[in-house]
Amino acid sequence: MPPMPDPRDWFLSRDERGNPATRLDEAHPDAAFTTGNLARPLVHGATYFAELRRCVEATGEGDLVWFTDWQSNPDQRLDDDPASELVEVLGRALERGADVRALVWRSQSGLFGYAHDEHRDLGALLQERGGDVQLDMRVTRVGAHHQKFCVVRHRDDPTRDIAFVGGIDLCHGRRDDALHHGDPQSIHVADEYGERPPWHDVQLAVQGPVVHDVETVFRERWEDSTPTSRNPVRRWRDARADLDEAQRPLPPQAPPPPEVPGADHAVQLLRTYPVLGAGWAFDFAPRGERSVARGYTKAVRHARELVYVEDQFLWGHEMSSVLVDALQENPGLHLVAVLPQYPDQDGWFARDPQVLGRLRGVQRLLLEAPDRVAFYGLENHAGTPVYVHAKVCVLDDSWASIGSDNFCRRSWTNDSELSAAVIDRGTDGDRAGFARRLRLTLAAEHLDRLDPDELTCLDDMDDAGLLEVMADCVDPAEMFARFAASADALEAWHDGGRVGERPPGRLRRLPEPRLPLARQLLAVPGYQLLHDPDGRSLSMRRRKRF
Repeated sequence: MPPMPDPRDWFLSRDERGNPATRLDEAHPDAAFTTGNLARPLVHGATYFAELRRCVEATGEGDLVWFTDWQSNPDQRLDDDPASELVEVLGRALERGADVRALVWRSQSGLFGYAHDEHRDLGALLQERGGDVQLDMRVTRVGAHHQKFCVVRHRDDPTRDIAFVGGIDLCHGRRDDALHHGDPQSIHVADEYGERPPWHDVQLAVQGPVVHDVETVFRERWEDSTPTSRNPVRRWRDARADLDEAQRPLPPQAPPPPEVPGADHAVQLLRTYPVLGAGWAFDFAPRGERSVARGYTKAVRHARELVYVEDQFLWGHEMSSVLVDALQENPGLHLVAVLPQYPDQDGWFARDPQVLGRLRGVQRLLLEAPDRVAFYGLENHAGTPVYVHAKVCVLDDSWASIGSDNFCRRSWTNDSELSAAVIDRGTDGDRAGFARRLRLTLAAEHLDRLDPDELTCLDDMDDAGLLEVMADCVDPAEMFARFAASADALEAWHDGGRVGERPPGRLRRLPEPRLPLARQLLAVPGYQLLHDPDGRSLSMRRRKRF
């Protein structure tokens, strides 16, 4: 069992956050984080959606339901019940007197595959019922609002307050579970994932004082004086559709919820906001904020045994440098990364820049420590690849993060992001601790350590049961070996024509990314300008700093 970590060693200080304009830490001026929280990982969209519905359906007069999203579909079901469509669940909350508001990325044109029309529909439908939705386009030219969080606060009982932070959008394709048959309301990604793409994702539920911080993130964006769009045509269309900028003022912010009895999770919120450009800036982050990049960089320096990552994108030289430096300084450090087997788009024009980004991200790592670095994809039991959309990082079973940011320059500098880093201050020999429990929970699924019926309730397994099932993976080096053995056995079964019983496990080794030099050169503009843009100022880019 690792020694109990001191949050001040791992977390950023207020000065290290690098954004003096924010009021995020005002409720706890002595530290840039809160304590006394309860943090629970919700593995899979089906788990998150079910809990979200339960919480929203329990709201009433004067309660708050505020959320942000990269993509939302009004008809997305939160469970199998036809009455669980997102707009209906929120509409019923409005009928009961709850204050429902949303900050949804307006998105680029639907011609590029974005959900532009669906966001306008969501805004119109909710505003018809008394909600307030802002279609937010305060982004760089190729940027996005990528934050995906929800705050539920109760006027009369703050002990019930809860927030959800992570990478799961309230949209089609996300409601999958541990069996990975895909969301019945499917979306198309690359052809390799089939007509109903399996989807692996994680969200975090938090209770306690940190809920106040998550609410503050929403308030800062909502109350910012910068117009939600500089495009006069869009503003004219919004006015005609009653989606104008005359949003209702927010009610006064209630004090932070009380600490959760018996819980001792320290939680720090990490964010990305870009430098918007001349004449356009956030009031609360006029020079942007890159605490995601700074928080990860500081925390990784403390890792000595294992960096465990699940991520949609691990791209670029700068991102891999953080990991390469850690591997160079710590000869006992191992890195395990679970990534999508294939990019999420078809066609060389979209796919080659993503392959280039991955090549730049993993090549140096493989060259630096080939025996201590391993990259895996996932497949379901039918052999269909599982699209990995999770954004999870666990360091030495001490520090863990779940959020919206990916391990790439876009997420660390260019898009709006929100992640929560968690340190369990109550870890002892009888408990798995938050970070260790998260790592072993994910590993238990990937290694097929549980019966199918148990997989759907994996989040409810007690610490003793999890530690027993995963006894040979508690040690980080042993888990590195168990992952390798499982992936090799499954690879051999595939290579042998899939004859006989399928070995347990879902892990597939990722081949080293390759792209001919000519195609690399052609992919550079698309990669740098569209797929992985840099949202820092020119001076910060020159100094190679975040």
